[in-house]
Amino acid sequence: MERMKATDFPKEVLRLFDGYVHGGLSRRQFLDRAAMYSVGGFTAAAMLEALSPNFAWAQQVAKNDQRIRTQTLAYPSPQGSGTMKGYFARPATAGKRPGVAVIHENRGLNPYIEDVARRLAVEGYAAFAPDALTPVGGYPGDEDKARALFAKQDPKKRIEDLVAGANFLKAHPECNGTMGAVGFCFGGGICGLLAVRLPDLAASVPFYGIQPNAADTARIKAPLMIHYAGLDERINAGWPAWEAALQANKVRYRAYMYEGTNHGFHNDTTPRYDAAAAKLAWSRTLAFFKEHLKG
Repeated sequence: MERMKATDFPKEVLRLFDGYVHGGLSRRQFLDRAAMYSVGGFTAAAMLEALSPNFAWAQQVAKNDQRIRTQTLAYPSPQGSGTMKGYFARPATAGKRPGVAVIHENRGLNPYIEDVARRLAVEGYAAFAPDALTPVGGYPGDEDKARALFAKQDPKKRIEDLVAGANFLKAHPECNGTMGAVGFCFGGGICGLLAVRLPDLAASVPFYGIQPNAADTARIKAPLMIHYAGLDERINAGWPAWEAALQANKVRYRAYMYEGTNHGFHNDTTPRYDAAAAKLAWSRTLAFFKEHLKG
């Protein structure tokens, strides 16, 4: 399918899709409500298909890129969930290097997140992307099924499994003990939580994630780089209060609002992707990690 842009869709359809992706609407509810915006052959079902991920678009670093090495690693769940798994990517050359935990959206460890890990490996990091869906069989290869599995999980257990994944990376023989985190949507919220939970986290970069509360913000020691989409009303509503908490607690942070972009603008598998904003946000992220993880 030819890549479409967010501007090819009515704004209300994008809002409905955001609700569908995050569990606020069922598939049937999305289709029923989006139907009123259908034009010609561009039906509600066609819009949903066009908005759904095409992972072939996301591969910026090939799986067999000779500059890196990748593998699946396992670590124990602290919640009795058995063995957790994640995707590990690092430079092909031997040695220790800074680590970056890569936290996925609310669909588990899909190909887009694996590619983000490979992008970091090319830049000289040991990147580890844990799959929170491991206890229910792992990412199933289908976004709708992945969302359904995610919604059935115990959120508290899921959080502990991801925190354990970050600690696993920090202790890995190929990590030098300095670690940052980057995450998207649900993973952006987890990046804020990791900054709260891990006092030795060296840097955290949440992309359009739900914000920690004021009490938890007081515990953050890591410098933050925060990326928001200008049209993301759901997530942006929490920003003023969090910024006040960050300032009150003298947390080091840089925040960027990418005007005219939608939630998920970094994800290059869907029409919500904004190439200019994604490239700028990623270049800023790499500079931030270089400053705090390699500096």
